[in-house]
Amino acid sequence: MSVTQEEFRKALGCFATGVTVITVDHEGEVHGMTANAFASVSLDPMLVLVCVDHRARTHAHLHAKKRFGVNVLTENQRAISEYYALASQTHQDAEREAGAQFDRTTHGTPVLHGALAYLECRLRTAEDAGDHTIFIAEVEDVVVRDGDPLLFFRGKYRAIGAEAYDSSTTTASRASSEFDRSSRSKH
Repeated sequence: MSVTQEEFRKALGCFATGVTVITVDHEGEVHGMTANAFASVSLDPMLVLVCVDHRARTHAHLHAKKRFGVNVLTENQRAISEYYALASQTHQDAEREAGAQFDRTTHGTPVLHGALAYLECRLRTAEDAGDHTIFIAEVEDVVVRDGDPLLFFRGKYRAIGAEAYDSSTTTASRASSEFDRSSRSKH
């Protein structure tokens, strides 16, 4: 059986993800890219990974700077995600075009205003994997805010919905309640 790239992309699109913007300082300017290939790796030490296309401008900056930020976007930051997903952007007009504003950490790493969470990361290893590099970094600082995340599923932006129904818990709870009622009625 041979899988096409289109089939592969379609299957991976079934995996709902959050949306992040990876930010790095390069010569005093904010450079960034939208990424949903982001995951935790370890709690001890605290490690995360992000996968970056070799052709992305941010790829070279991550290798050179060895320090970057991961900004987890809120549901109202879709324009920022779309802006940083464009490969051709110089990112000089991020505030005007997408509403993206940044502060800097003591290390100079850009922090996106209003992000749901922010992780400041120091690069530990980089491993080539096909047409991407897997950057593994140690998390040195975090900021977490209230709000709901921006999601990506089947090629479209989404927002969080209602809490998922857990049929196994509900069935077990119902069975337990019925057992309690029948036990009480027999006494």
